[in-house]
Amino acid sequence: MRQHTLTLTVSCPDRVGIVARVASFIAGYAGWISEANHHSDASTRQFFMRNVILAESVPFGPEEFRARFAPIASEFSMDWRLSDSAQQRRVLILVSRHDHCLVDLLHRWRDGDLSCNVVGVISNHDALRSYVEWHGVPYHYVPVLPESREQHFERLRELLEVARAEVIVLARYMQILPPDLCVRYRARIINIHHGFLPSFTGAAPYQQAFDRGVKLIGATCHYVTEQLDQGPIIEQDVIRIDHSDTVQDLIHYGKDIERQVLSRGVRYHLEDRVLLNGAKTVVFR
Repeated sequence: MRQHTLTLTVSCPDRVGIVARVASFIAGYAGWISEANHHSDASTRQFFMRNVILAESVPFGPEEFRARFAPIASEFSMDWRLSDSAQQRRVLILVSRHDHCLVDLLHRWRDGDLSCNVVGVISNHDALRSYVEWHGVPYHYVPVLPESREQHFERLRELLEVARAEVIVLARYMQILPPDLCVRYRARIINIHHGFLPSFTGAAPYQQAFDRGVKLIGATCHYVTEQLDQGPIIEQDVIRIDHSDTVQDLIHYGKDIERQVLSRGVRYHLEDRVLLNGAKTVVFR
């Protein structure tokens, strides 16, 4: 059984006394820190921190914690967040034809490896309905036709609103999201790219890798921005190949990496382990 915790994440200009001030605040209420991470970026002079606190150890709930911590956040010009493990985030998954990442995510969710509330799956194909509904998850078929692309995205906007989605996972959803959605859900849309970014962006990355004769192929989990495949990278992995492998071999090998990289990236996000650092991320594994 998971412990009930509060997770405090902070990013702010680096200076002396941040760790001491935050730790003293928590200790002053007999708060028990079960996990602590921090990082100072010498190039940007930014400081990043993540503290996991046992919820039962502090004498008040999340709202009062936020109110009492706010003066410290103001003093240090912090960009900060306090999340409550009892409030699972609402996750909506988008997928097209390829089902391997979706299958893996739903399995991990049912198994308890991903602590969230999967509130729906949206697809531009109807092939995966029975599998998704077997998991008790609503399935929304929203086709994309050349003459009705904007209708597809308008319906997508409606479904995101109705589902009150807090995290959107693109599990091989082979459509480019409109800029307004990328802005509205900044750092909350997680994509798996079947290539090792920043190399081989866009379509057919395995074909691109094959044509260049690379010896390593990989997959990249990243946040979606208005620039295609340019968002801050959360997680990556690679596998070695050689001259005898075909494009189909690369696609076959790549599916395993895609599943693992996406699930790790989603879990890191759900556990508040990912902090933005400009165009990069700080990931407290």
